[in-house]
Amino acid sequence: MQMYLTLFIAIVAEVIGTTFLKTSEGFTRLWPSLGTVLCYGIAFYCLSLTLQHMPTGIAYAIWSGVGIVLISLVAWLWQGQRLDLPAIVGMGFIVAGVIIINTLSRAVSH
Repeated sequence: MQMYLTLFIAIVAEVIGTTFLKTSEGFTRLWPSLGTVLCYGIAFYCLSLTLQHMPTGIAYAIWSGVGIVLISLVAWLWQGQRLDLPAIVGMGFIVAGVIIINTLSRAVSH
């Protein structure tokens, strides 16, 4: 269970870092740039801890899938990004894939 918490922290840190990346304006603004570097450092450190207990491909599938959905929600809520029906359906498939991996795959310790 701790590996999922560590992976969740990695995902949230990556989403926050990506949000800072958008506001850093190509690393021309100091504080958002520093926030980006700090959050990505936390994200990769936590991901490295997760990889001690979970196969790389499975961890990365969860990381990227959940990250895509979360950053899209953040961009929609705070940055005015529009999500059309195909985008929402596609993200639904991503969420379904993460659920299938976590509940049915033998590659993940249940």
